Amino acid sequence: MIKRKKCVVVAMSGGVDSSVAVLLLKDKGYEVIGLTMQLLPKDKEKRFGGCCSLEAIEYARKAAAKLKIKHYVLNFRDVFKKTVIDNFSKEYKEGRTPNPCIRCNQFIKFDAFLNRAKEIGADFIATGHYARIEKAEGRKEAKIRYLLKKGTDAKKDQSYALYTMTQKQLKNTLFPLGGFTKNEVLKIARRQKLPSANRKESQEICFIPDNNYPEFLRKYIKSGIKPGHILDINGNTIGRHKGLIYYTIGQRRGIGISAKMPLYVIEIDKDKNTITVAEEKYLYSKQFTAKDVCFTSINKPDSKIEAEVKIRYLHKPHKALICPKPKDSIEVIFKKPQKAITPGQAAVFYDKDIVLGGGTINEVFKDYEK
Repeated sequence: MIKRKKCVVVAMSGGVDSSVAVLLLKDKGYEVIGLTMQLLPKDKEKRFGGCCSLEAIEYARKAAAKLKIKHYVLNFRDVFKKTVIDNFSKEYKEGRTPNPCIRCNQFIKFDAFLNRAKEIGADFIATGHYARIEKAEGRKEAKIRYLLKKGTDAKKDQSYALYTMTQKQLKNTLFPLGGFTKNEVLKIARRQKLPSANRKESQEICFIPDNNYPEFLRKYIKSGIKPGHILDINGNTIGRHKGLIYYTIGQRRGIGISAKMPLYVIEIDKDKNTITVAEEKYLYSKQFTAKDVCFTSINKPDSKIEAEVKIRYLHKPHKALICPKPKDSIEVIFKKPQKAITPGQAAVFYDKDIVLGGGTINEVFKDYEK
């Protein structure tokens, strides 16, 4: 009896990472199918050059032809608009700073995309993320658990944006690049003469290629953007702001207030339509709550645990206590105050290189260092 090859559907973005992922999976003996997702609204596909553009689709097609695999393009525009773009706009309007890449992973790549791949009979999906998945025998459970771990390349590790993955999703996902560095991936791509080997990597949010968030939000929201008061640390009005969408916690430039010391946005109050600014020292706090918490590699703990916590993608993890609360919420208490803890951003919990879980920062306690 001939054993069937395991089938993997790879999310091909047109970039070098997903192309090399295809190559590595083929070398391991998998049957590989490439699938590129149409995410951007039609009116933006031609003008944008990011991972979801027509240019990206063409690069993915060329890579698939070079690697001799089947390639398809599927429309995910509606679910992307509903779960990512609409949420991004809503959060900014509420005075919060969201991370759309995490939402895209949660609702598109490892939900809608995975479901579509399963419908066509695939055994796994794969992406070009720099992260690792490992099996681990549970100490308390008889069944196998799957651990989400940091990628080998510390500079490219993307585990922070993957904390929402469930055990079922981890079981059905492959990350071929997790054990490679970016330089190693580029060398493979150039050696194999892949079309995307020298393509410039986009650092922007795919639906805002010029990184001009306020302009995008102003056009997208259209109404409800109101000027308001700028307050000092004592609640005194010292100026006027243009609308909450133009500001985020920790912002220094564009505030429009002259002072002896540099001023930073330390608080955004949606209900009062105010922002509060103060000196840098007031940006530090050590305690916050998070909502919509997912525990990725472990079960939800019954009592407080110690972990290292990142409060944004480029933040160095710091030691903290994770205190479970009712429903899907937790309280985090850092051992040392951290700068610019921002509602809407993700807080992700680590045990060394294992992602324990994460959640969305909700309320920051105002225990500023003075």
